[in-house]
Amino acid sequence: MHGYGPPPQQPTTPRPSSATLIAVRVILVVVTVLSCGLLGWAAMLRLAIVTRRPRDWVLLAVVIVLNAGLFAFIMATPDDPDDMSDASALLLILWLVSVPAGVITYYLYAETRHYSTLGPPPPYATPAPAPVHPTPPPYQQHQQPNPYTVQAPPPTPAPQRLDQVRAELDELSDYLRKEGEGR
Repeated sequence: MHGYGPPPQQPTTPRPSSATLIAVRVILVVVTVLSCGLLGWAAMLRLAIVTRRPRDWVLLAVVIVLNAGLFAFIMATPDDPDDMSDASALLLILWLVSVPAGVITYYLYAETRHYSTLGPPPPYATPAPAPVHPTPPPYQQHQQPNPYTVQAPPPTPAPQRLDQVRAELDELSDYLRKEGEGR
């Protein structure tokens, strides 16, 4: 129960800086590549947490199942590479290439798209209790006018200028009419 008035607002999490986003993306891609895709679930977990979309949670589960299947497949292969059939070797290579490639591609696409919809990052981070308006310096009351500044003349009133332009246009149209009649 919150009582009268509007319900309290959920605090919005600020968008991380571009440098932070790039560093996290590089780390997750490198971890996925160096583990031959077995740690690709980490990138998908981050994506699912950040976007909070059901599709990303389902894809996380798919990646975990694929990685478990890959691990089981590797355990079932014979220890001697000569005993492995060509079809098994081809399947293993395709699995080791396609799962990390798919995870990396989708992760980078979805996260980039997610953060691009949030708008540009702030130019710098300000702490929450920092004042929004800076306080003026205490010596402002003793300021004197600068003797070296040139005062611009006040602009001419617009109606006088408009009347002048109208008169010139009338003269021009009369002149053009006379030229047209003379031909």
